[in-house]
Amino acid sequence: MRRDLPWPLPPPTAHDECCTPRLRARSVWISDLHLGTPGCQALRLLDFLRSVECETLYLVGDIIDGWQLRRQWYWPQTHNDVVQKLLRKARKGTRVVFVPGNHDEFARRYVDHNFGGVDVVDDCVHLTADGRRLWVTHGDHFDGVIQCARWLAHVGDRAYETTLRINRHFNSLRARLGLPYWSLSRYLKLKVKRAVSYVGDFEAAVAREARIRGADGVVCGHIHHAELREIDGVLYANDGDWVESLTALVEHGDGRLEIVDWSVCGPEYASGCRVATPAPASGAQMPA
Repeated sequence: MRRDLPWPLPPPTAHDECCTPRLRARSVWISDLHLGTPGCQALRLLDFLRSVECETLYLVGDIIDGWQLRRQWYWPQTHNDVVQKLLRKARKGTRVVFVPGNHDEFARRYVDHNFGGVDVVDDCVHLTADGRRLWVTHGDHFDGVIQCARWLAHVGDRAYETTLRINRHFNSLRARLGLPYWSLSRYLKLKVKRAVSYVGDFEAAVAREARIRGADGVVCGHIHHAELREIDGVLYANDGDWVESLTALVEHGDGRLEIVDWSVCGPEYASGCRVATPAPASGAQMPA
């Protein structure tokens, strides 16, 4: 079942491949697509990929959900279309860099290899147009549950899958009543005390490691919570996910970073829609 959003998604046509991109950027980061699961918003993702043109596209982990595919095979045509679109971008000159995550950890066996124009790396450093060094990592190495209690991570993954299934049925009813989409899992992350603490601990740990590595900031995914802020002088950027939030991190030509929420402003992006406060240029101060 597809998530209902307040704007219609046009059906894919041959014209999609030759239309003028609505978003031109220097670099784009996306993660947590979870291809191979019913929760993946493949059609919205295809709309985004058709609409964006960039020099470098970073795939920051959990692109393919190997955990789910091992339990039950799920691979509709739209998921295949996403993979083909990514490979097509690589063939047409976009530098595509894949940083595997915990759900597609099988790809870590192929680090330092290139497949169809896609470079597979364990992590990397991105230099922005204004000279900042951003460490790019999925982030699962800083998740205590993943590292210390892997069985619990799998239990949590099944619970999350169940939450998404309930959420799809709930939002199907809301759509029939003319109500907008509402994310139960996102609500729980923001309201449940332990979940909020988990997110905060993760963000602090990733930012601390970026500082140790001498980077000016870090770009990661993993926790499905888009964020762009400073943590103790280190720029923390999480590009979110394509299961609930439909977000990406974008670097503009001048090095300015911002989070784009495609579920809100996909069709209007060309006219200047913004849904997140951009990060300041190098040397600027973040607001309190």
